[in-house]
Amino acid sequence: MAPPTRIGLAGLAVMGQNLALNIAEKGFPISVYNRTTSKVDETVERAKQEGDLPLFGFHDPESFVQSIQKPRVIIMLVKAGAPVDQTIKTLSAYMEKGDCIIDGGNEWYENTERREKEMSGLGLLYLGMGVSGGEEGARNGPSLMPGGSFEAYKYIEDILLKVAAQVSDSGPCVTYIGKGGSGNFVKMVHNGIEYGDMQLIAEAYDVLKSVGKLSNEELQSVFSEWNRGELLSFLIEITADIFGIKDDKGEGYLVDKVLDKTGMKGTGKWTVQQAADLSIAAPTIAASLDSRFLSGLKEERVEAAKVFKSGGFGDVLTDQTVDKAKLIDDVRQALYASKICSYAQGMNLIHAKSIEKGWDLKLGELARIWKGGCIIRAIFLDRIKKAYDRNPDLANLLVDPEFAKEIIDRQFAWRRVVCLAINSGISTPGMSSSLAYFDTYRRERVPANLVQAQRDYFGAHTYERVDMEGSFHTEWFKIAKQLKN
Repeated sequence: MAPPTRIGLAGLAVMGQNLALNIAEKGFPISVYNRTTSKVDETVERAKQEGDLPLFGFHDPESFVQSIQKPRVIIMLVKAGAPVDQTIKTLSAYMEKGDCIIDGGNEWYENTERREKEMSGLGLLYLGMGVSGGEEGARNGPSLMPGGSFEAYKYIEDILLKVAAQVSDSGPCVTYIGKGGSGNFVKMVHNGIEYGDMQLIAEAYDVLKSVGKLSNEELQSVFSEWNRGELLSFLIEITADIFGIKDDKGEGYLVDKVLDKTGMKGTGKWTVQQAADLSIAAPTIAASLDSRFLSGLKEERVEAAKVFKSGGFGDVLTDQTVDKAKLIDDVRQALYASKICSYAQGMNLIHAKSIEKGWDLKLGELARIWKGGCIIRAIFLDRIKKAYDRNPDLANLLVDPEFAKEIIDRQFAWRRVVCLAINSGISTPGMSSSLAYFDTYRRERVPANLVQAQRDYFGAHTYERVDMEGSFHTEWFKIAKQLKN
């Protein structure tokens, strides 16, 4: 009989296969299992080809569980929802007190909290672990966000520290996030921030292409240049790559043949719903979600374009000549300033949830583990980490002295880009809502006084005053009626 392995992994779609191979490559013998057994054989074959790695395949759940050393640790990478419950049921039948299950999928945090309770009733430990970095990250070093049982985390800390992405100046991109579903929650907000980033980049592309008339070659060179400065990040890097790829099924570039309809799995929507539940403004993330919804209405947009064309609306309203170099520089600054707002919103949401749930999440530590491996990895996260190092109780990233200065330095470029886009009929909802967020947050007095007066007028909701304590109600209707007579 083979000696027991150190860990098991169930669920061998590409992410699962890659994470299993990564674990094996770091020197930890691993058992793997999948309901469809062909995937098990495929993974075993890959392990042979990719360096004769210590990976062992099993076709049935019982022998899979039995092959792992005690206390057993099994990572599941299956589709969120019912498949997770089904997999837990299958595996836990053969597990013993003190064993541990880790869900590595994009799960709704409350499901993780429910399962942790159910598992503890069976004497099993449970972790919900966000995994970011896509297929590539899973194989070569993802960012890992484990939350739940601290005892379970301690069982596998040695594995996670080696398997996670390694960043030279700040260590492995993993940390124990906190209790309950905090790991899943943090991963969900990470994905919401990712939605915002992708939308802002798409708007930068639209303005440069539609108004600046940049070709794909020029766009590739602009984004490659940006990736050497303050915007250095995975998403900017892959954007530059995309602009350089020719169509293998026809003439021209592939990006121009991709249908303008964005899919989504749900984490962005969950982020916006949570923000609303916690009364946290997250307009940049919400704008990115709305843009995905509108992109889905392709057929309606084709018809609408015909209706408005007859009214003199072209795709771009003004055919003004712009100074390309100036526009490129302005768009770079607008993208950076908008991005600060998007991350500020995400961090505020995590902070609010942490207070509500008593998770005691460390925002600087989250920025650190996002510096490598994950989809939103960026040089910029180092600045965020330092902002929270300087002041762990920072109310908002916008008021950190360094970020405040960066926004002040870029605000005129940002305003020019948004105005140019509006006058050209190009929508930049992410950049516009980021700017509106900044302009609202930086003003001591906003027109909410009028809205509260209206609420008191029609619903007697009362109001407070700027010049004295207490709540007040005015018979606005009666007074207005007397004044009209």
